Amino acid sequence: MMARPIRQSSALVSLHSDLHSSGVTAVIQFGGQDFALAGEAALFWPAQRALLVADLHLEKASSYALGGQFLPPYDSRATLEELTALAQQFDIETIYCLGDNFHDSDGETRLEGVAADMLFQLARNYDWRWIVGNHDPGIGARWGGCVHEEVEVAGIMLRHEAQLAFAGPEMSGHFHPKFRQQIRGRMVSRRCFVRSASKLILPAFGALTGGLDAEDPAICRALGDTQTQALVYAGGRALCFPLARIALS
Repeated sequence: MMARPIRQSSALVSLHSDLHSSGVTAVIQFGGQDFALAGEAALFWPAQRALLVADLHLEKASSYALGGQFLPPYDSRATLEELTALAQQFDIETIYCLGDNFHDSDGETRLEGVAADMLFQLARNYDWRWIVGNHDPGIGARWGGCVHEEVEVAGIMLRHEAQLAFAGPEMSGHFHPKFRQQIRGRMVSRRCFVRSASKLILPAFGALTGGLDAEDPAICRALGDTQTQALVYAGGRALCFPLARIALS
């Protein structure tokens, strides 16, 4: 399904003149488009005036509580507060959520009051696009927005999980990639984007999500036997690290 055309803003399309002059230097190119890393786990797409996030996993704490593991029940609120701040900072029109929006299909019914109000306002203020994930196959968009299995925008396919056989440019989530490196005798772990020539996997945006090593075989299989990079947001810059290639059997 194709997304409806979105009005472009000439003040935002010129990435180098506008973003760089504003001090935003975490700029990358993918699929013939320019993007800015909006913090550790979101992308700003100037040409579409859009924000892209993946794996919010709203109401994960309440899901765990149902199984007897009690965590502070404020993860949804923290996630949506951060998303609201980014939407205001980048003056966007559209939000694309690339699947696993809720931690389970009943998460929509458990969303607590403050978080529910924030989500309602976000879906009201922006063109909110839910993409279905494996954790929330029955998402109903009860707070507003449109639901898609996948959606193509400006020649880039947006879906939850990367498809190895898909040859075009594709952005997805699902794997929660993290970049890990030994620094001064201790292991440092940061959320990261993973990029190949035709695929870009976003990290998990949710406040209560774990992560998978960016060099894990599952991520390597999703990207194919190709050169890949981890992109880490640090100090307003996009740091690029080549990842090990693992031969696929």
